[in-house]
Amino acid sequence: MSKFINKIINGNSLEILKIIPDKTFNLIFADPPYNLQIGEKLKRPDDSKVNGVDDKWDQFKSFKHYDDFCKEWLKECKRILKDNGSIWVIGSYHNIFRLGFHLQNLNYWLLNDIIWRKNNPMPNFRGTRFTNAHETLIWASKNKKSKYTFNYQSLKCLNDDLQMRSDWTFPICSGKERLKKNGKKVHSTQKPEALLHRIILATTNKGDSILDPFLGTGTTATVAKKLGRKYFGIEKDKKYFKAANERIDKAKVIEESYLDTLENNKSKPRVPFGSLVELGIIKPGMSIFDQKKKINAKIMVDGSIKHKESSGSIHKVAAKIMGTESYNGWTYWYCNIGDTIVPIDNLRQRFLSKNI
Repeated sequence: MSKFINKIINGNSLEILKIIPDKTFNLIFADPPYNLQIGEKLKRPDDSKVNGVDDKWDQFKSFKHYDDFCKEWLKECKRILKDNGSIWVIGSYHNIFRLGFHLQNLNYWLLNDIIWRKNNPMPNFRGTRFTNAHETLIWASKNKKSKYTFNYQSLKCLNDDLQMRSDWTFPICSGKERLKKNGKKVHSTQKPEALLHRIILATTNKGDSILDPFLGTGTTATVAKKLGRKYFGIEKDKKYFKAANERIDKAKVIEESYLDTLENNKSKPRVPFGSLVELGIIKPGMSIFDQKKKINAKIMVDGSIKHKESSGSIHKVAAKIMGTESYNGWTYWYCNIGDTIVPIDNLRQRFLSKNI
């Protein structure tokens, strides 16, 4: 297993994928050839050449040849993905629908399609079509029953406490991040690190193993290393492989203490308020109150609370007082512990950590 941890290999993906043991990786990010079918050189209105994707690795004899290629690597990726793992594939309108078709036929379970909207796309120089300003990512779990990782709270925090949507805006890779040699791009489709940062943060945990079967110049491995994840990459082109190696070596791991992320509420053990009453942690007849101690309620023997004419759960009564449909009673109500006023949630947390 160690031969597939924190390493990259120069070779053919279809051959190397076959020698990887079953259920090795938590996440796979695949940026395969798009099969763009560019038939002639693209030129600007001034007749200068457009530096687009005309590499041989993106060219296939036919759609059948491309489909066979995709089915083969996707089949191997499913085998080496852990049962609760997930996969991301990225593409353009040329290939993403074919990839989605093959994913479903191989019984991956599609979770989301994400639109990566580029705020600095290449213009349509001929003026014959809409400017192609986005790429599409498909996120899928290994199967329908997979308990895949999704760090909902971290994504929400990343988005100013709003749910992260399925349309993301990032610029294409440019500036100092873009790898160049003698003034020319090393790779025609280098992905921005920001895109991989979000994907890896969203769908893996610290220490997880990530595979990129089409590594290119190493964006996936570089970001994985920075975020404290294990990585393994495969790249066929020697020039790209050399650039990736140099880039990964230069990448610095973020300090361990800064790699912690917010815990998802659904992953926390559920403790009903009534359980604290049953265990004697909170006594019937005890008073609880709001933060300003202007509103008081009494705890009943069944874990309900009573405030004037209102009675019910800590959440229901808090919601009625606040005039809302729902409210988190754990954070609304406070109590006295000795000479200290604390939220009743402190009692739950102490119970969970077995400090009571």
